[in-house]
Amino acid sequence: MAPKGSKGDAFKTVAENRKARFNYEILDTLEAGLVLTGTEVKSLREGKANIAESYASDEDGEMWLINSYLPEYLQGNRFNHQPRRRRKLLLGRREINRLRSAVNREGMTLIPLKLYFNERGLAKLQLALGKGKKAHDKRETVKKRDWNREKSRLLKQLG
Repeated sequence: MAPKGSKGDAFKTVAENRKARFNYEILDTLEAGLVLTGTEVKSLREGKANIAESYASDEDGEMWLINSYLPEYLQGNRFNHQPRRRRKLLLGRREINRLRSAVNREGMTLIPLKLYFNERGLAKLQLALGKGKKAHDKRETVKKRDWNREKSRLLKQLG
């Protein structure tokens, strides 16, 4: 483990949802804590989690992370957790109300972008509020990305 004073690896990313920025137009991001059991934390530290198909939902005034995959901890024996169980997100009441109104009124979605450990060693989830892109928007994104790639190649050759 690195010394406490070092700034090298302040955030250790465990899982990232790379397709989210392609499939959704991200309007706002926020950080949320997770309620985890002991074997879930140990499994996260091994770095094999998957949040690609997961989403956040408001149920009974609380936010839940649904369909995220944290594999079982190998040394967990009978105290192991269920890999796809719902996990409670730790958010303030005002944040929950704001997110609930955005999802209900404006038809937005809560998408997890990144699962990581912060500098204090706590598991955090970067959550985004976004709208789904249409097919033509996705094609436009691909065109812009290809053009920027080609432009950087040309600038490298010339200069």
